[in-house]
Amino acid sequence: MQRIAIVDPSDLTREPLRNLLLGMESVWVDAEGARYEFFPDIVAQSHPDVAIVALDSDQGKALQLIQRLRSEMPQLPIIAVSARGDGQSILQALRAGAKEFLTQPVVLEELMTTLHNLRSSGDNDGAASGGSMVIAMIGSRGGAGATSLAVNLGCTLAQNKSHSVALIDLDLALGDADVALDLIPDHTLADVAMNIERLDMQFLRRALCKHKTGLALLSRPLRIEEIGLIHEEHLQRLICLLRASFTHLILDLGQSFTGTDQTAIRLADLVFIVTQLEITSVRNTVRILHHMGEDGGMADKARVLLNRNGAEFWDGDIGQKKAEDTIGRPFFWKIPNDFKSMVGSRSMGIPLVQHAPKSKIQQAINQLANALSAEPAVAEAPVSTGSGWWRRGS
Repeated sequence: MQRIAIVDPSDLTREPLRNLLLGMESVWVDAEGARYEFFPDIVAQSHPDVAIVALDSDQGKALQLIQRLRSEMPQLPIIAVSARGDGQSILQALRAGAKEFLTQPVVLEELMTTLHNLRSSGDNDGAASGGSMVIAMIGSRGGAGATSLAVNLGCTLAQNKSHSVALIDLDLALGDADVALDLIPDHTLADVAMNIERLDMQFLRRALCKHKTGLALLSRPLRIEEIGLIHEEHLQRLICLLRASFTHLILDLGQSFTGTDQTAIRLADLVFIVTQLEITSVRNTVRILHHMGEDGGMADKARVLLNRNGAEFWDGDIGQKKAEDTIGRPFFWKIPNDFKSMVGSRSMGIPLVQHAPKSKIQQAINQLANALSAEPAVAEAPVSTGSGWWRRGS
């Protein structure tokens, strides 16, 4: 995914170029400007992979802009665009600092080739496109705590000023991430699906609902009958676009393993399975891991989170050692039982980082967020096959 910023004072040429870029699946129109003098500030804020500068409205100002961008951001590749394709115009643009030159009107094939060449040559070194992490969160049963952990992990990650974090509620029928954050979204996944062909940064920013912690939420459809509007290809494009704009993207999945759930799992870098120390939860964790292992070995990116660690369960529930032996791997993270803090947070619609920042459960989430920020250490965890005691016992 390449993030593009364009500047062209003329609507007549800017709109066709913008529409051409929006039709490319590997491109994200991150910013656009209609004034040459304001464009350096736009670029400084959006950190695109490539800048496209149209020359024809005022060639002198456009060339000065290219020179300034080249001086202040030497690693940002610049594409100059002009209807004047003569040798003198091309030479002036290249001398000013443009990396490539395209003749207006821009042809799709030439634009694709140019962007591909910039990507292949490594001229996107100044981009902010690396380092993005997509995390899928799955509950091993209803009430396991996946949504609560997804919401609170997202809010905690967003406290770091170097992070930009988004959460998509993919429990399409009964998701309640908006309730956990006490938000009333103006737009939902259904709106995004219905406008997927013209999805750009401006539209997506309107669709995302921002929480005070900095977390951006894309809510599940308002009405259950709108679920059918959301297809796997919509989610794939949306995740790719959000990955290009956020350092962390959290996907809160349902438990139906629908096509959208499967797509989210395949596109995620890490899959957190939230379980508890009771037979149904552990059994379903084994089933999920087995299913992921059958689908191209995706179990390698699965991590099992033990929620409500230390809680008193009924007779017949199991201990940590037995659960780990059954699952076939140690718990990646243990979230302590802190019923009072969590219930207070949920009932008030205030995340733990605001409601109970010193609680033991928030401290554990802080540590998990720190581990995720430290990247590749998180990527390694032992994988083995779980035993089948629950099959025999049940």
